[in-house]
Amino acid sequence: MVEINPNRLMHHLQTLRQFGAKDAGVVRPALSTEDIRARKWLVEQLSSVGLQTDLDAVGNVFGISPHPGRALLVGSHSDTQPTGGWLDGALGVVYALECAQAFAECSQSRNLPLDVVSWQDEEGRFLGCLGSRSFVGLLDDEDLNSITSKDGVLLRHAQKEAGLQHKSRRTFKSLSRDYGGFFEAHIEQGPTLFDEGASIGVVDHIVALRSLIITFDGQQNHAGTTMMHLRRDASMGLYRFADQINRRFPEFAGERTVWTMGRALITPNAASIIPGHASLELQFRDPNEAVLETLEKEAHTIAQEINEWLPIVVNVMRARPPIAPVAMSTSMQDAVREAGEKHAPGHVKTMPSGAFHDASILAQVMPSAMMFIPSIDGISHDFAENSRDEDIILGCRVFCDAAETLLLQWNR
Repeated sequence: MVEINPNRLMHHLQTLRQFGAKDAGVVRPALSTEDIRARKWLVEQLSSVGLQTDLDAVGNVFGISPHPGRALLVGSHSDTQPTGGWLDGALGVVYALECAQAFAECSQSRNLPLDVVSWQDEEGRFLGCLGSRSFVGLLDDEDLNSITSKDGVLLRHAQKEAGLQHKSRRTFKSLSRDYGGFFEAHIEQGPTLFDEGASIGVVDHIVALRSLIITFDGQQNHAGTTMMHLRRDASMGLYRFADQINRRFPEFAGERTVWTMGRALITPNAASIIPGHASLELQFRDPNEAVLETLEKEAHTIAQEINEWLPIVVNVMRARPPIAPVAMSTSMQDAVREAGEKHAPGHVKTMPSGAFHDASILAQVMPSAMMFIPSIDGISHDFAENSRDEDIILGCRVFCDAAETLLLQWNR
C-alpha cells in the first residue's frame, strides 16, 4: 500500500504558497511572473521522480509516467484569484505531486502509469479553465489568438512574455494516452464538510450554472435640476431588478440553489449625475436544469415589468453559454468512498460541487472524479481561506489510496 510523507506534503504546499505570497493569501494570476515561476518549480519536482515533463504553450504543466498501461491523470490548477487563498487549486496540484513521489517509493505502485497535471487559468484571468479546455480540444489556434484578459492583455502577448511562444499545445488527441480517468482533489470552498464534521467529500456531480447580463439604458442628466418625474434613471432599474430577484427567486429555488449579483456597473458613477447606463451580472447555480430554466424565465419577467414601470430600456442577455450539470464517474466515486471509509470511517459524505472545476471539462473526454476536504468556516476566494493540517494530510492519504486502487484495477 502506498504511503505518503506528511512532512514533505506540507513542505511542498508551503513552498508553492511562497510564489505570489501576500499576507495570508496568494496573488498568482494565470501567466503572471509568479505563476510561471511556480510552474517551473513544479516541473523540477516532477522531473525528479522520473516523469517526462512539459510546460506547454498555454502554460499547462504535464508530468507523464514512462510506464505503459491504462493511466490515471491527477492534478488541479495553481493559478489564483486576484486576491486568492493559498489552497484553492494548489492543494490538488501538491496532492498529485505527493502521489507521484509516494508511488515512486512504493514497490507495489512504482510501475503504475500515474500522470500529473497543473491546468492553466482555471480562475479565468483570460478564460475560465483555459488549460483544460485547450487540452480536450475545445479551443483552436484562432480562439487563442482572440482571447484577451480582464485587464486588457492579449493571451498571445502573455504567452510570449512567459517564454511559451515556441511551445506546442498538449491535447488529449496528441498525447495518445490510454486514460482510465481524471481525478482532482480540492478544498470544498463551502461550509458543508466543516459544519457537519465530515472529513472527505465524494463529489457525485458538479452543478449547472447560468449567467445573465442585464443592461439598463436611460438618460444621463443633472442630479439637482431634473425633477423626479422627468428622470430616466438607469440605476433605479438596476436596484429594482436586484430587489425583485432576491424577493422572488426563493419561490422557485431548490435546496442547493444559489444566486449572486457580484458585478454591477453604474455610468458615469458620479454623485451629482443621474446615471444614463447601468449593468448587472446575475449568476445562478443548481443541480437541476429545470430549476435554472425557471429562474431564467423569472429574470426575463422581472426585466419586462421594469420596462413597463420605468421610462428606461432593460435588456437581458446570456453572459456565457449555459453550463450543464456534470456527473462524476460512479466507479471512481466508489474508489474514493472506499478509501475515505478506510481512513475516516463514518466521516465521508457524498455531495455535489457548487463550484465549477476543471473536472467538468475533463469529463467530456474521460471518466472523472473529485474529492473535497473541509474548508475552515467554508471560506474561499479570500486571503482567509484555510484548512486544518490534519484534514490536509488525511485527504492526501485518501487521494493516494484511491488513485492506487483505480490503477491496480485497470492494470491487472
